[in-house]
Amino acid sequence: MKDYHINIFYSEKDCGYIADIPDLKYCSAFGNTQQEALEEILKAKEAWIDVCRENGKPIPEARYHPIIYKAA
Repeated sequence: MKDYHINIFYSEKDCGYIADIPDLKYCSAFGNTQQEALEEILKAKEAWIDVCRENGKPIPEARYHPIIYKAA
């Protein structure tokens, strides 16, 4: 399975942590803690990729890199 960048942030509105994978459109998850959000997004990633395979859709390459990782 490909390694994708995962964002995890606290949502005041949802009173918990949201995790998402920018390269996988609409792939996100919720957790009461950062660890729980990470565990849930990893499950969501597997399910997202499984659905692509089942439907013969291409699995996106891991391309997203936050600007903080770009060389100055």
